[in-house]
Amino acid sequence: MIASVSGEVLVRRPDHVVIDASGVGYRLAVSAETLKSVPARGKRTSLHAHLVAREDALSLFGFSSEEERDLFLHLISVGGVGPKVAMAVLSGGPVRELLRAIAAGDAKRFQAVPGIGKRTAERIIVELREKVAGEIQTDAGDPAAQDGGDEPRVLAREGLLNLGYTPPEAERLLAEAQGESPEEIVQSALRAAAGAKV
Repeated sequence: MIASVSGEVLVRRPDHVVIDASGVGYRLAVSAETLKSVPARGKRTSLHAHLVAREDALSLFGFSSEEERDLFLHLISVGGVGPKVAMAVLSGGPVRELLRAIAAGDAKRFQAVPGIGKRTAERIIVELREKVAGEIQTDAGDPAAQDGGDEPRVLAREGLLNLGYTPPEAERLLAEAQGESPEEIVQSALRAAAGAKV
């Protein structure tokens, strides 16, 4: 089992990265959240990993944290949720935010994900609610969880959505955006969008 991959970033795309680990290029599918933590090409990085073996393919998935990998494993244990749909869920926000949505029974949050209907969203809530409850309680004692470490990016994402960008467009812009406050992040994202149109 491949538990992690460390090395130089060769390719950085919206849905995957390729990391050169001792001369072998590993292609890892990643969520938009993980992509934010992957540096530019030529830089070194390390990702937690999970290998999904199917009869017709071996697929490697990369995660910026063990918490994200754990949630991925929880999600693919739910009937009707495959690895690709699980990655789409993980692209919908920080792990703590997704865990809170599950604990709160917020099925609509998951219905917004492509590939998830009402029934599957409700199944995610029912099957994972008790499993994630302990993980949220653990976070309660974590100062980083209380001060909302990812809060500026969450607010910036909402701002971009309010400006008419689609969720995938907003995530792509945020992946390149810099700044400390939501305003700075949004301004940086909009400058990047304007530059892309020129």
